[in-house]
Amino acid sequence: MKPQITVITLGVDDLERSVKFYRDGLGFQTEGIIGTEFEHGAVAFFDLESGVKLAIWDRKDLAHVAKVAQGKPNPAEFSLGHNVGSKAEVDQVMKEAKRAGAVITDPAHDAFWGGYSGHFQDPDGHLWEVAWNPEWEIEE
Repeated sequence: MKPQITVITLGVDDLERSVKFYRDGLGFQTEGIIGTEFEHGAVAFFDLESGVKLAIWDRKDLAHVAKVAQGKPNPAEFSLGHNVGSKAEVDQVMKEAKRAGAVITDPAHDAFWGGYSGHFQDPDGHLWEVAWNPEWEIEE
Protein backbone atom coordinates (compact mmCIF):
# COMPACT_ATOMS: atom_id res chain seq x y z
CA MET A 1 0.00 0.00 0.00
CA LYS A 2 1.35 3.41 -0.94
CA PRO A 3 1.30 6.00 1.87
CA GLN A 4 -1.30 8.15 0.13
CA ILE A 5 -4.68 9.41 1.22
CA THR A 6 -7.14 10.48 -1.46
CA VAL A 7 -10.38 10.91 0.51
CA ILE A 8 -11.03 11.78 4.15
CA THR A 9 -14.59 10.87 5.11
CA LEU A 10 -16.27 12.34 8.17
CA GLY A 11 -19.47 10.89 9.58
CA VAL A 12 -21.94 13.67 10.39
CA ASP A 13 -25.33 13.92 12.08
CA ASP A 14 -26.89 16.49 9.72
CA LEU A 15 -25.56 16.46 6.16
CA GLU A 16 -27.14 19.79 5.14
CA ARG A 17 -25.81 21.58 8.24
CA SER A 18 -22.33 20.23 7.59
CA VAL A 19 -22.43 21.28 3.93
CA LYS A 20 -23.31 24.82 5.04
CA PHE A 21 -20.45 24.83 7.57
CA TYR A 22 -17.77 23.69 5.14
CA ARG A 23 -19.09 25.39 1.98
CA ASP A 24 -20.58 28.63 3.28
CA GLY A 25 -18.60 29.00 6.49
CA LEU A 26 -15.12 27.85 5.50
CA GLY A 27 -15.38 28.37 1.73
CA PHE A 28 -14.66 24.78 0.65
CA GLN A 29 -15.73 24.06 -2.95
CA THR A 30 -18.42 21.42 -3.50
CA GLU A 31 -21.13 20.39 -5.91
CA GLY A 32 -23.36 19.83 -2.88
CA ILE A 33 -25.12 16.69 -1.77
CA ILE A 34 -25.17 13.89 -4.34
CA GLY A 35 -26.27 10.26 -4.26
CA THR A 36 -29.66 10.89 -2.68
CA GLU A 37 -31.24 8.45 -5.14
CA PHE A 38 -29.43 5.60 -3.37
CA GLU A 39 -30.32 4.21 0.03
CA HIS A 40 -27.41 5.16 2.33
CA GLY A 41 -25.81 7.06 -0.58
CA ALA A 42 -26.20 10.78 0.16
CA VAL A 43 -22.74 12.35 0.42
CA ALA A 44 -21.00 15.65 -0.28
CA PHE A 45 -17.43 15.98 -1.54
CA PHE A 46 -15.18 19.01 -1.08
CA ASP A 47 -12.04 19.65 -3.12
CA LEU A 48 -8.92 20.06 -1.00
CA GLU A 49 -5.35 20.77 -2.11
CA SER A 50 -3.22 18.18 -3.96
CA GLY A 51 -6.28 16.35 -5.28
CA VAL A 52 -7.45 15.17 -1.86
CA LYS A 53 -11.20 15.16 -1.22
CA LEU A 54 -13.10 15.67 2.01
CA ALA A 55 -16.34 13.68 2.10
CA ILE A 56 -19.15 14.11 4.59
CA TRP A 57 -21.60 11.28 4.98
CA ASP A 58 -24.38 10.60 7.46
CA ARG A 59 -22.93 8.63 10.38
CA LYS A 60 -25.63 5.98 10.28
CA ASP A 61 -25.14 5.44 6.53
CA LEU A 62 -21.35 5.24 6.87
CA ALA A 63 -21.73 2.69 9.68
CA HIS A 64 -24.22 0.68 7.62
CA VAL A 65 -22.06 0.57 4.48
CA ALA A 66 -18.85 -0.20 6.41
CA LYS A 67 -20.71 -2.81 8.50
CA VAL A 68 -19.58 -1.41 11.84
CA ALA A 69 -21.48 -0.50 14.96
CA GLN A 70 -22.16 3.20 15.34
CA GLY A 71 -20.61 4.22 18.64
CA LYS A 72 -20.54 7.46 20.52
CA PRO A 73 -18.26 9.99 18.73
CA ASN A 74 -15.04 10.90 20.52
CA PRO A 75 -13.34 14.10 19.26
CA ALA A 76 -9.97 12.98 20.61
CA GLU A 77 -9.77 9.95 18.29
CA PHE A 78 -8.07 12.01 15.58
CA SER A 79 -7.68 15.56 14.36
CA LEU A 80 -7.42 17.14 10.94
CA GLY A 81 -4.44 19.44 10.55
CA HIS A 82 -4.54 22.64 8.51
CA ASN A 83 -1.06 24.15 8.28
CA VAL A 84 -0.63 27.75 7.19
CA GLY A 85 2.29 30.07 6.46
CA SER A 86 2.18 32.44 9.44
CA LYS A 87 0.83 33.15 12.91
CA ALA A 88 -1.46 35.78 11.39
CA GLU A 89 -2.97 33.11 9.10
CA VAL A 90 -3.64 30.88 12.09
CA ASP A 91 -5.53 33.74 13.75
CA GLN A 92 -7.46 34.48 10.54
CA VAL A 93 -8.52 30.85 9.99
CA MET A 94 -9.57 30.48 13.63
CA LYS A 95 -11.75 33.62 13.33
CA GLU A 96 -13.24 32.29 10.10
CA ALA A 97 -14.04 28.95 11.74
CA LYS A 98 -15.68 30.66 14.72
CA ARG A 99 -17.82 32.82 12.40
CA ALA A 100 -18.83 29.63 10.57
CA GLY A 101 -20.11 28.12 13.82
CA ALA A 102 -17.10 26.13 15.02
CA VAL A 103 -16.45 25.68 18.72
CA ILE A 104 -12.99 26.99 19.62
CA THR A 105 -11.58 24.44 22.05
CA ASP A 106 -8.02 25.79 22.18
CA PRO A 107 -7.49 29.42 21.12
CA ALA A 108 -4.43 30.13 18.97
CA HIS A 109 -1.24 30.41 21.02
CA ASP A 110 2.50 29.79 20.96
CA ALA A 111 2.91 26.02 21.12
CA PHE A 112 5.42 24.04 23.17
CA TRP A 113 6.99 22.64 19.96
CA GLY A 114 7.99 26.09 18.68
CA GLY A 115 5.07 26.88 16.42
CA TYR A 116 1.69 28.54 16.84
CA SER A 117 -1.61 26.68 16.83
CA GLY A 118 -5.21 26.45 17.93
CA HIS A 119 -8.01 23.86 17.77
CA PHE A 120 -11.68 23.99 16.84
CA GLN A 121 -14.53 21.52 16.43
CA ASP A 122 -16.94 21.47 13.49
CA PRO A 123 -20.70 21.15 14.16
CA ASP A 124 -20.32 17.37 14.57
CA GLY A 125 -17.41 17.59 16.98
CA HIS A 126 -14.61 16.73 14.53
CA LEU A 127 -11.41 18.27 15.78
CA TRP A 128 -9.28 20.53 13.57
CA GLU A 129 -5.87 21.97 14.37
CA VAL A 130 -4.79 25.16 12.61
CA ALA A 131 -1.03 25.51 12.87
CA TRP A 132 2.01 27.45 11.75
CA ASN A 133 5.21 25.43 11.99
CA PRO A 134 8.38 27.49 11.43
CA GLU A 135 10.13 24.31 10.20
CA TRP A 136 7.65 23.65 7.38
CA GLU A 137 7.37 25.62 4.16
CA ILE A 138 3.77 25.87 2.99
CA GLU A 139 3.17 26.00 -0.76
CA GLU A 140 0.56 28.57 -1.76
